[in-house]
Amino acid sequence: MRALVINCTLKPSPQPSNTEALADTVISALKSHSVEVDIVRAVDLDIRPGVETDMGEGDEWPAVHEKVLSSEILIIASPTWLGRPSSIAQRVLERLDAMLSETDDQQRPVAYNRVAGVLVTGNEDGAHHVISEISGALGDIGFTIPGQAWTYWHLGPRAGPDYLDDDRGHDWAASTGRAMASNLVHAARALAENPLPAPPS
Repeated sequence: MRALVINCTLKPSPQPSNTEALADTVISALKSHSVEVDIVRAVDLDIRPGVETDMGEGDEWPAVHEKVLSSEILIIASPTWLGRPSSIAQRVLERLDAMLSETDDQQRPVAYNRVAGVLVTGNEDGAHHVISEISGALGDIGFTIPGQAWTYWHLGPRAGPDYLDDDRGHDWAASTGRAMASNLVHAARALAENPLPAPPS
């Protein structure tokens, strides 16, 4: 089984990413279930605006799209800015939108029988809002969202320290992340054994 984590931090490599640091705890949990994990830091790529799988010369989204299709599990990891997903996360969701019109050889939307989860960091209130926005979008596209397929970290409704600068709350976020990983893996296995059919015409 394979998983893809798309880190939607605003910080290009090699800058440290708080979102990636929290994602590492979920990645470790996925690996404990024998899942192979690939990570994409979207800000490092030239991902063009649009809602098509390929927006033309120089667009680097098609390679990410192939990674999505080769994975049973997708995790969108985003910081919280102004109580909302990052602009990079929004761009990723807009590009995933193209999957609505893509089907497999059984006429199923290509997101069917794949599971997705959300991971959020930030020093502002709004983690549950960000989780809801991203989960709702992924569900619209066709991904299955298991119960409690999320984790987050922040220190309340005001500016404060970053994940990498403060150990408070790490144990809770990691524990929730382990539950997230387990729920994603077991839901993906259930769908592999009993896949969703194509929607009725």
